[in-house]
Amino acid sequence: MYPPPHAYAPAPMPVPKPPRRWWQHPALIITALVVLPPAGIALAWTSQWERTQKIVATVLSGIWFLIPLLSDPPKETGAEGKAPAPAAASASPSPSSSPPPAPTPTPTPSAEPQMPSAVGWPYAQAEKTVEELIDGELKALSAYADVSLPADHGTWLVCFQDVTAGSRLVAQSAAPVVHLVAPGTACPATPGTDLRPKPAAPAPAPTTAAPTADPAPDDEAGGSGGGGNVSYRNCTAVRAAGAAPIRRGDPGYGRHLDRDGDGVGCES
Repeated sequence: MYPPPHAYAPAPMPVPKPPRRWWQHPALIITALVVLPPAGIALAWTSQWERTQKIVATVLSGIWFLIPLLSDPPKETGAEGKAPAPAAASASPSPSSSPPPAPTPTPTPSAEPQMPSAVGWPYAQAEKTVEELIDGELKALSAYADVSLPADHGTWLVCFQDVTAGSRLVAQSAAPVVHLVAPGTACPATPGTDLRPKPAAPAPAPTTAAPTADPAPDDEAGGSGGGGNVSYRNCTAVRAAGAAPIRRGDPGYGRHLDRDGDGVGCES
């Protein structure tokens, strides 16, 4: 007896798909894949698409996103791509532009060099200019007699020069001299002047002769005051001077010394 035929198993029930959200709508995902590929790829993988569809969408959107980044920018052509040409230099200066200042002529060695005007120049410039014209050296002195010239006087200014500007220089024998002052110091009226003049010595006081005592007048008519300029106050002074007795006509005799009037004073 044959066994009963194999009974077929019942087919499994399909699993219901979850409800689709608004961001899983195919139109929204496709738009995002074209406009903003990174966001579109993220939405595609959260959608209910098949795996194969997700892979294809990711590859196509990635290629679309990378094409602009990997391609070279188009070269500009025509008038827009051309760089502005530099303005052509004008053959003649415009009326508003001023001509550049002419450079200061520098004397050059010649058969008959001339002395330049070095007044107002720093010594270093004057030295270089003059010594290019002569075989010797430019000598420097202080313009003030009471100011010493330092060893490094290249910045000192020239106040005077002993060779007039424009004079012919004999290169083999010329020895010009300049007088200098320190920067910021005014030039003197003439070289060799003192910057700080010494005060004048006071005038000596006038001498006066020591006053001398006038001789005592002689009371006698025609009598002398004792002769000379010696006078005695009293007999004590006469005796101290060793002149006693003093007689009429002796130096210093006076009537006040002769009480009895006999012509002999300070008798005792």
